Amino acid sequence: MRSRLSSLLPVLSGLAAGLLVAGPLASIAHAQAPGGPPPKVTVAKPVVREIVEQDQYTGRFEAIEYVEVRARVTGYLEKINFTDGQTVKKGDLLFVIDRRPYKAALEQAQAALASAKARQSFSQTDLERAQTLSRSGNISEQVTDQRRQASLTAQADVDSAQAALNNAQLNYDFSEVKAPINGRISRRLVTEGNIVSADQTMLTTIVSLDPIYFSFTVDEKSFLKYQSSLGIGMGQTQQGKGVPILIALSGEAKPTRKGTLDFVDNRVDNATGTILLRATVPNADLFIKPGLFGIVAMPATKPFQGVMIPDEAVAANQDKHIVYVLGPDNVIQQKDVVLGPKVDGYRVIRSGLKGDESLVVNGISRVRPGAKVTPETVELPPSKT
Repeated sequence: MRSRLSSLLPVLSGLAAGLLVAGPLASIAHAQAPGGPPPKVTVAKPVVREIVEQDQYTGRFEAIEYVEVRARVTGYLEKINFTDGQTVKKGDLLFVIDRRPYKAALEQAQAALASAKARQSFSQTDLERAQTLSRSGNISEQVTDQRRQASLTAQADVDSAQAALNNAQLNYDFSEVKAPINGRISRRLVTEGNIVSADQTMLTTIVSLDPIYFSFTVDEKSFLKYQSSLGIGMGQTQQGKGVPILIALSGEAKPTRKGTLDFVDNRVDNATGTILLRATVPNADLFIKPGLFGIVAMPATKPFQGVMIPDEAVAANQDKHIVYVLGPDNVIQQKDVVLGPKVDGYRVIRSGLKGDESLVVNGISRVRPGAKVTPETVELPPSKT
């Protein structure tokens, strides 16, 4: 029995090998069976138009103007004259600190100035009288000099009293805290009745909202690319030739805000290898608040004629990207391509296509190089988004 099995083993092995070979060959023969209609595919020419490649970076919105409103004199907070979060204009009255002590000091300074002026007027008249008597020899030169000194001292007293009055007037004015800028005010940080200290107590904050800054950083390699292709950092921002940018807020699929790149920092950060860029963004609806994040679309090139195709037309062949081109007699040809970024929903082709080819855009799984197909031609829209 064992000898019969041994004699059958070579035969069984041959049959198994034949079956293994026959399987793939049979499937290939079936795929290439003559007489069947060529597979139907959709073909289209690439979209060729002027485009600008863009890079994306994450950044944050910042207020152009930001003020911490502090008391400039010491006293009890008497009145708050705004609603938390309201929009204020420069010069609007915000807080009133008890003005009575400063009004009294102001009136005292006014009286001191009036007294000093009276003394100065008398000393000036006395000096003029002494000068007249000195010319006739009826008064000594020493007395004349004494009266001249008294007149100069009286004038200095007037100047000192005037300075004290100016200071008292400032303190009296500072007891009314007014908005230094236009913008939106925060909440009140001190309630009425509390004592506030000069230059110490922060009462609230104000930020400007329109326009608003958007700041972001780019790496050194990208910055050098932008500097070569767009000229940023070469003085153009100081000449009003800012680069236009687009910004998408968090949760937005597409950019909704336009801005202008108008500032490039003067050095690269040694720790991070990045450089700060800043754009100014209109915010007329006051929708954007300082501190919000955004994604900026930064132009990476100057405008150029780009060749673009849908991603569905691209196939992979090991480490290469390929497309299938419709050749003579509807025979498929394969071409290697180098891909770029996506613009308006299409993939930019850096090399491999001229733009006048007919590509298989639907049904690439049913084609192979050298095979004949039944094409249906369509026209791609200028933008896929």
